[in-house]
Amino acid sequence: MESSEDEIDPSDRLDGPPLIALRGDSDPSSAYRLGTLDYDWHSHRRGLVFCVDSGLIHVRTSQGSWLMPPHRAGWMPPGIPHKISVSGAMSGWSVMTTPLASRDLPSGPCVMGIGELMRALVRRAVSWSAQDHLDPEQERVVMVLLDEIRRAPREPLHLPMPTDPRLLRIARAILDDPGDERTAEEWAAWGALSPRTLRRLMLSETGLSFTQWRQQAKLTHALEMLARGDPVAVVSDALGYATPSTFIAMFRRAFGDSPAHYFAAGGPG
Repeated sequence: MESSEDEIDPSDRLDGPPLIALRGDSDPSSAYRLGTLDYDWHSHRRGLVFCVDSGLIHVRTSQGSWLMPPHRAGWMPPGIPHKISVSGAMSGWSVMTTPLASRDLPSGPCVMGIGELMRALVRRAVSWSAQDHLDPEQERVVMVLLDEIRRAPREPLHLPMPTDPRLLRIARAILDDPGDERTAEEWAAWGALSPRTLRRLMLSETGLSFTQWRQQAKLTHALEMLARGDPVAVVSDALGYATPSTFIAMFRRAFGDSPAHYFAAGGPG
């Protein structure tokens, strides 16, 4: 993400290998610096795949936000402006691909599940991160790794944001207090638009119904709280659920696992 002042940021290099892989930690001199910190709006000339072993990464773009719990990988295509918040992530890795190498990868940001093969390939690529040229065997590893990234399963960790000013105001108010249980009709009245318009705009601008979008907003907030170590009962109460078991059931429907196991085991897959 950042490099020291006398070095070129690897994520902005257009020369060198088509793929550069780095391990990251909380050392200020790290080329892929982690810890607990914020990166303001910026973009990279290379595409980035990034993953952490603990904590949480929250990536925001003008189209919405993406969350990376431990052992999931985030993908950011070349040239897309974004900002990043890192919470308690002390180790992880990043893969940086040239625009040419990124051409068959997803066209937009996403979160993907990762398996043992991808992890092993990244470890191999990290071992030659200082090289400016790859030998034929290393080039073959790069091709397999790019194929693994392209085929990786997507995870539902995206919260798209509407653009209509009235609806955006409502969306931001919900994000400020995800436990607010006002109905769609009450939110529409608060935002000075009709319930029908609220529902129509939310679906057309985000691809989600109002109910689906609000649940996704709750999941986003839940993941941030769980990554901080907040107990399930505290998270459940903050999000307006009657009991922790109700929250756990919602979480399991969304992610196929309980909150505790999702963070401890890296999620399904």
